[in-house]
Amino acid sequence: MATLSSYTSSPPRILHRQQSKPILFPPDSTPSIRQLYTKPISVSRRSRGAINATAAASDTSGNSNASSPAKKLREIMQSPGVLQGPCCFDALSAKLVERAGFPYCLTTGFSISAARIGLPDKGLISYGEMVDQGQQITQAVSIPVIGDGGNGFGNAMNVKRTVKGYIRAGFAGIIINDQVSSGGERGVVSREEAVMRVKAAVDARRECGSDIVIVAQTGSREVMSLEESFSRARAFTDAGADVLSVDSLVSREEMKSFCNVYPLVPKLANMLETGGKIPMLNPLEIEEIGYKLVAYPLSLIGVSIRAMQDALLAIKGGRIPPPGSMPSLEEIEEILGYDTYREEEKRYATSSSSDRGSSSRSVYGNQRIVQDDSEQRVDPVVEVMIPEVVSNESRNPFSRIWSRSLRIKIIGRDGIEKLDVRIPAGFLEGVTNIVPGNSKSSSLFCLFSFCLGDNDRAWGLFVALGGVNLKQLMDDAADEVGGKLLLDFKDTAGDRIQVFLE
Repeated sequence: MATLSSYTSSPPRILHRQQSKPILFPPDSTPSIRQLYTKPISVSRRSRGAINATAAASDTSGNSNASSPAKKLREIMQSPGVLQGPCCFDALSAKLVERAGFPYCLTTGFSISAARIGLPDKGLISYGEMVDQGQQITQAVSIPVIGDGGNGFGNAMNVKRTVKGYIRAGFAGIIINDQVSSGGERGVVSREEAVMRVKAAVDARRECGSDIVIVAQTGSREVMSLEESFSRARAFTDAGADVLSVDSLVSREEMKSFCNVYPLVPKLANMLETGGKIPMLNPLEIEEIGYKLVAYPLSLIGVSIRAMQDALLAIKGGRIPPPGSMPSLEEIEEILGYDTYREEEKRYATSSSSDRGSSSRSVYGNQRIVQDDSEQRVDPVVEVMIPEVVSNESRNPFSRIWSRSLRIKIIGRDGIEKLDVRIPAGFLEGVTNIVPGNSKSSSLFCLFSFCLGDNDRAWGLFVALGGVNLKQLMDDAADEVGGKLLLDFKDTAGDRIQVFLE
């Protein structure tokens, strides 16, 4: 697949559009992009040059492509400014790109290979898997998608098959590069063979009566020379490419020189967020140099990996991810279109289907009500009551630890001790009975609230350790001689919290 390079250091300025009501299943025939996006995401100081004259034309068969994905992409390419395109890897990430207001997006073989088969982008993922993943992506959104076609999966005939498959999958554009065909090996094919790939892509487009945008990409700058990459870019344009891209340019001067190669032909910059060779420029600077499109290949897959690692680390430590690190169930359902689904489902409801669905809906509704109640309990008020000491151990097995103490110690991330307090271990026995819900794990909240004097902080610690039964831990350690460490963890602020039984 294509090697993507460069990086952006400054946050892009985005012109947001008003978000319309989502469509559960985006139809093939949709309004033009000018109707959907009156203000496409564009970082612009001025209008850029015109697009290739063939860009807005109908295909050679005489069919009108007014509603095709490629037509939408060509239209937004006529808008002023550089157009930002995050790279998605599945249907959900594509939905999020569209919801964020971007007028188009791209795919990368790197991210799809990682998400679909969990393997490196070294020629291991197949043509069929890429097409299948691409179709799921394009069907999930109404914005145009540019697909990574890599080296076309072989020779010129394979390129034709790849382009036709991407057209059927609903892609608005396809990236074809000049890398060698053997399993992701570094290097590029000869200029003649690279040009033949582009010609094969153009022929496949014509044979399908399509207007798919062909993005020709070369990696010859790194393995050959700057002059060779420019020569290939010119040859790709002469062969019929609509957009040009050169990887691994190392300076603003090289980027500017590339944009001066057939300046009316749009250029694509690949902003590799880490480890790239192109200077780290913001979108305004990229536009000033002369680029029309800019891709961000690693942002979505990268933050997804990190978020999952953090969540798994929390779960492995007996905690749940902090509330602020994940959306609520309602937000997830809204993103996936549950409300839209239910509205559409009502149009086809019958009396028998309503009866069959009533039980499942009522169960689901009850779950939602319970959750809503818990979410409303933001700042619980607990009256701390110290129960009387009793000597009758047969009354409650837990009472045998009244002779022990709980020590709560908090050390800040700067190493300074913030708290070191001891309370009777049996304190939790009576307090649990007055906690809403009478949950054993709620004794954790009581403990933190009593020691910290801060319900908000106590509730945050309680949620972070949700499911930990402190009473059970104390009961198990009650007969042990000496002290025992029951809990040892760090909260979201970086403070170390320790609970000892002494």
